[in-house]
Amino acid sequence: MGKIIALANQKGGVGKTTTTINLAASLATLEKKVLVIDADPQANASSGLGVDLKQVDCSIYECLINGNDIKEAVYTTDIDGLDIIPSHINLVGAEIEMLHVEERENVLKKALSSIKDDYDFILIDCSPSLGLITINSLTAADSVIIPVQCEYFALEGISKLLNTIKIIKSRLNTELDIEGFLLTMYDSRLRLANQIYDEVKRHFQELVFKTIIQRNVKLSEAPSHGIPAILYDADSTGAKNHLALAQEIITKNQK
Repeated sequence: MGKIIALANQKGGVGKTTTTINLAASLATLEKKVLVIDADPQANASSGLGVDLKQVDCSIYECLINGNDIKEAVYTTDIDGLDIIPSHINLVGAEIEMLHVEERENVLKKALSSIKDDYDFILIDCSPSLGLITINSLTAADSVIIPVQCEYFALEGISKLLNTIKIIKSRLNTELDIEGFLLTMYDSRLRLANQIYDEVKRHFQELVFKTIIQRNVKLSEAPSHGIPAILYDADSTGAKNHLALAQEIITKNQK
């Protein structure tokens, strides 16, 4: 039975897509069967995993709007055991197109039911908004990872996201848990980064992952080559951080 984890934060630039790509690659490297769902119209997770968007016939958009079978939208990647359902720029308008659909918050959940058991982990890269597609992602998910950037405005907006999660939990998905808060773009030399870490830890305690994702050049360079950091430079700090995160998640979910 696969576990569906959404990566969400309506604040842009906090490392959602980077985490999705590299966590997925790390889980696959640790011999888990993994599917990434790119639910962001920018399609950065798709291109970051080497998908040529011009060659895509069926994306998450067709599955949500036209009712295509989700299996038609699965593409393989360069990493054994890692598949992806790519995004499409048309996803921008999908929220308006879905307004008159019955049970519109459950479309993704229903679509995923046929392939959930084929994977150990399904990671959904959400767009930086709390619109209908993100609500679909959170309704379909078993848990949510919240990436938190170690910068001044980091905690801004988290309360809004937590409120959304609370509403979804009470009305649409009673099983939704917080998998954890993940500190990203951490630079130990900056006093501010350490202050943010202490503050997040104080607020959320056991919900904060032990693994911290440090600032790393290789992590930033890898997507331009269409590969995750573990293929770009397996010895880089970014690759090692995400492997540690993958191991932490596997261990946590074995309990």
